[in-house]
Amino acid sequence: MLASARDAAGVPIHHGWAPLGGRRRWMEPFLLAILSGGPVHGYAIIGRLEEMRITGGSVDVGQVYRTLRELEQAGLVTSTWSLQAQGPARREYELTAAGYAALDEWAAVMKERTRLIGEFDGEYFAWVARDRRPRP
Repeated sequence: MLASARDAAGVPIHHGWAPLGGRRRWMEPFLLAILSGGPVHGYAIIGRLEEMRITGGSVDVGQVYRTLRELEQAGLVTSTWSLQAQGPARREYELTAAGYAALDEWAAVMKERTRLIGEFDGEYFAWVARDRRPRP
């Protein structure tokens, strides 16, 4: 579970997106969301991630497959080989029940991050409106 633990003050601890931690798991909620529509093969996932522009540049294909493998090892995703009449076999990925539960938890995390970004924006734009210093 992502947001089930709480710190000493009772604040939810959102595993997977620590404020000061690395962004290694940044891709995870996006992969879960993409897979929520049903089985998808790897290159279609990569194409969707690129459409979403979740990175500053091209999507790291190796990171996508590492993350999918980690999700599978965690029991959130299953994969099977799809045998096409034409072309090579493709591995298709699909959410498990635990994967859908993790997606729900990521949605809570993202909602909280959205709230925090809104708070930041409010403070920043209030400062911009009242401050007349030249900007670099």
